[in-house]
Amino acid sequence: MDSEAARTARDSLELAFQMSNILDTGVDRHTLSVLIALCDLGLNPEALAAVVKELRTDPSLPSTIPPDS
Repeated sequence: MDSEAARTARDSLELAFQMSNILDTGVDRHTLSVLIALCDLGLNPEALAAVVKELRTDPSLPSTIPPDS
């Protein structure tokens, strides 16, 4: 990846992270990066959102994603 593409990717992630914070999603920058990469690979964003939501609400599942406040 050339430096311009890397800069664009970082800027895009930063913008998405700022939007995530405004929407108070509680998703950290690394998790957001992984979710974006999965979407880029063709996974359904709504399905990913449902998985994240389930991981946050099911106490029997180990999770590093903190529940919403």
